[in-house]
Amino acid sequence: MTTIHPPVATVGGPNDRVTDAELDRFVAESFAGLDVDGKNVVLIVPDATRSCPLPLIVSTVHRHLIDRVASLRCVIALGTHSYMEPDEIERWFGVDPGELDAAYPGMPIVNHEWADPEQIVRVGTLTAEQIKELSNGAMEQSVDVEINRYVVEADVNIVLGPVFPHEVVGISGGNKYFIPGCATHEAIDLSHWVGALTGVEDMIGKRGVTPVRAIINAGSEMIPGARLAVSMVVQSGSGELEFAAFGTSEESWAAAADVAAESHIVYVDEPFTRVLAMMPTRYDDIWTAAKGCYKTQPAMADGGEVVIYAPHVTEISETHPEIYDIGYHCIEYFTKQWEKFADVPKGVLAHSTHVRGAGTYDPETGVEHNRIKVTLATQIPPDVCERVNLGYLDPKKINLERWEADPDVTVQPNAGEILHRLKSER
Repeated sequence: MTTIHPPVATVGGPNDRVTDAELDRFVAESFAGLDVDGKNVVLIVPDATRSCPLPLIVSTVHRHLIDRVASLRCVIALGTHSYMEPDEIERWFGVDPGELDAAYPGMPIVNHEWADPEQIVRVGTLTAEQIKELSNGAMEQSVDVEINRYVVEADVNIVLGPVFPHEVVGISGGNKYFIPGCATHEAIDLSHWVGALTGVEDMIGKRGVTPVRAIINAGSEMIPGARLAVSMVVQSGSGELEFAAFGTSEESWAAAADVAAESHIVYVDEPFTRVLAMMPTRYDDIWTAAKGCYKTQPAMADGGEVVIYAPHVTEISETHPEIYDIGYHCIEYFTKQWEKFADVPKGVLAHSTHVRGAGTYDPETGVEHNRIKVTLATQIPPDVCERVNLGYLDPKKINLERWEADPDVTVQPNAGEILHRLKSER
């Protein structure tokens, strides 16, 4: 195992603006004494579902590494999101069609091909006893840790990614770019289910090493090469850089997580009654656009409604068809009739409960009570919404001016990255 422990370096702060020149100087100084000469280096970056100044950070790092390393490759950490198409990758990396190789010479850019066994390497197993301890008793099940082969074969892996409040792990980033970002279903499903058992409203935005973070860290430690990160906090929507930390994937993440918890969590005086969460086009299905609901739930009044407004969305999920069969329910709906759902991927069950939020289920009466209502204003038809236990609203009938003028409605532009909580629970 390769061990590199650079001191943590930082630039910027909460709600700051780090200029391009400041970032270039920061990367140059941070990488100057880094032991990467003649080594195989892999950069791990997010897909397009995150606000991120990706062309800026990748081009800056590429410039400071390409003449020093034996090889440089960039892996898009999809988890089990849909593979990015060539034209999508070009747009995400800020280049014109056909110009990717010219913009980043000597650095292939590839998807994490989680569905191709030849692109995956098993690096170890977390035992049931370890999982029980790491999850604080929530689960007792072993899990094989399988990772993208380029990441496993690298001497040095460097994460380049933003940090946001997150429904599964507390605050995203760091080793999360390895698991789930560069992992396969088994580890992803287990970690997401642990998060679901904890509850989205308790987990989201939580600082420090949560049970899910502990599992992710333990699995990531099995990767042979060094794990470093430029962990960033960016302005939601614009992608303007507020803060960056460089160091190990654990220590740089910790520094960025503290900043994200300050700049990306908004505390409100009164609970929301009705929210119109306006989802950017970077979320192309409900699997990702549901972040508009996650980030609002903790501030919702009992019986309140979150409307996920995404007129561009046409489907719930391309890669997780099981969600159409099980629908969206609270955690008790699954745990109290487990025999019916034991064979469903736990990652799908977790997504379902994260969207539906807190609630109860009585197996004797079959009655489910959910704390809030969730409604889709998308191109997904009414019968599909009903089938998956969500409400339907025709997006064409939503008059934004009227919604904004309604005192009982909170309209949230660019929803999905800023977490809302009540001041009383601070």
